[in-house]
Amino acid sequence: MSRYISNNIIPAIKTSGLTKTFGDTIAVDGLNLEIRKGELFGLVGPDGAGKTTAIRMLSAIMEPTKGEAWVAGHSVISEGETVKEKIGYMSQRFGLYEDLTVIENILFYADLYDVPKKERPLRIESLLGFSNLTPFQDRLAGRLSGGMKQKLGLACTLIHTPEVLFLDEPTNGVDPVSRRDFWKILYDLLKEGVTIFASTSYLDEAERCTRVCLMNKGSILMDDNPAAIKRSLGLPMFEMWSDEARKAAEIIKTVKGVHSASLYGNKLHVAVNSRELMDDIIIELGRSGITIRGHREILPSIEDIFISRVERQ
Repeated sequence: MSRYISNNIIPAIKTSGLTKTFGDTIAVDGLNLEIRKGELFGLVGPDGAGKTTAIRMLSAIMEPTKGEAWVAGHSVISEGETVKEKIGYMSQRFGLYEDLTVIENILFYADLYDVPKKERPLRIESLLGFSNLTPFQDRLAGRLSGGMKQKLGLACTLIHTPEVLFLDEPTNGVDPVSRRDFWKILYDLLKEGVTIFASTSYLDEAERCTRVCLMNKGSILMDDNPAAIKRSLGLPMFEMWSDEARKAAEIIKTVKGVHSASLYGNKLHVAVNSRELMDDIIIELGRSGITIRGHREILPSIEDIFISRVERQ
């Protein structure tokens, strides 16, 4: 039986030991996930982490080397064509036709997905509306801004009303305002019950997801909600300001009891075994002629946790 059923509930996405190798390189190493319907799931990691390979396998575009996966209750291996009918997939370079207008691109994808003609007007009106593309429907796609192209790509991906939406770094290279608008659209889709699986290398975007999976070198480092991930360090963390932050970081790392020290411009995020250790750190920096302009205790960010996990790995 190809449909995966657990406790009479079919998850939107389920993987079991999903693995992909290219020669001696392990791109994805034994991925085990279960994603509920209606989740906004973020796969977070740097370039080369295995995010795109994982999405291509889940979209039934690429066959796994080992393991299995089910999307919308169907096997990506034995029911790949059915999976493709149930999903929307927006790659990093979505195939828009720049010599076609906005509306012509959407109609083209409606033809590809065999959307019934009687259903198209209402769907197109809705898609243009929530993506704020209605005033630009007669503009050539090649003349759109980067953010507007991403919105058009999403509209084309949604024309057949998929159950599960796969987005591979959808805001990569997009300006901050367009990124914010794009995520607002995703939240609106969640309200309609669409399951969203989005990969990103922007760690701040991970905080927008209902659940986050941190990935590096093909392996899962953590899988939890953003709040739980930020609490997982279990150590006090301080933010420090210095005009010589890079030199300060090198010295701080030599102090016994310091767990990690990461640079953020002229700021440092320092995880320590105890709060009392901060006095020793400031004294040690003073001996080296480095002035700390201020410090405060903070809650670790997902980026802090990711860096810490990668260093351990």
